[in-house]
Amino acid sequence: MVRITQQNDWVVFILVGCIFLYIFMLLSLQRDSSVKEFLLQKFADASNNFLSWLIISFVFVLVFSTFVSQYIPIVPKKISDIQVLGFELNKFGFTFITVLGFYFIKNILSYLFYAGTGTVKKWEIFYFTASKFYFVFSVVLMIFCLINYFYNIDKIIAFDFFAGIILLFFVFKQMFYIFNKNNICLLYTSDAADDG
Repeated sequence: MVRITQQNDWVVFILVGCIFLYIFMLLSLQRDSSVKEFLLQKFADASNNFLSWLIISFVFVLVFSTFVSQYIPIVPKKISDIQVLGFELNKFGFTFITVLGFYFIKNILSYLFYAGTGTVKKWEIFYFTASKFYFVFSVVLMIFCLINYFYNIDKIIAFDFFAGIILLFFVFKQMFYIFNKNNICLLYTSDAADDG
């Protein structure tokens, strides 16, 4: 019996596409910024924040779904029974739609939180700050995808290692938001007092 090797060309296409999206973002939307300039820029000096945030969010969801789909054992039967024009979701498609839905709901709830507290300006600063974190996180996930799909590693040990790194990133994200100089976690500031 001939064993057919698993083809991971789709991972290469996704990673190359994500890299091109980041290059487009840095060259066009961020006015020829380098990665260092983008990460160190201040909110007042930034341009096209919302478009950059959308690109970074899409790349993050795409790369995170690519990485996590390797560890999804099967697509749930209720999901695989849904077929559109004869096509059904594979593990990547299922993971992508799930992560995209979670990310969308999380961002809508974040916006509603800031809008409900009367600090919509903080929302703009929040997604500006979050985009820098998710930019770095997505680059790290790209490296994880390369290791995960193209190197012969023990998947069980790798899962424990990658899960630990992702947990550390989650803890770091909370610290990054709390101690960030843009004060995105402080709702009542002198700006809010001046507006009211």
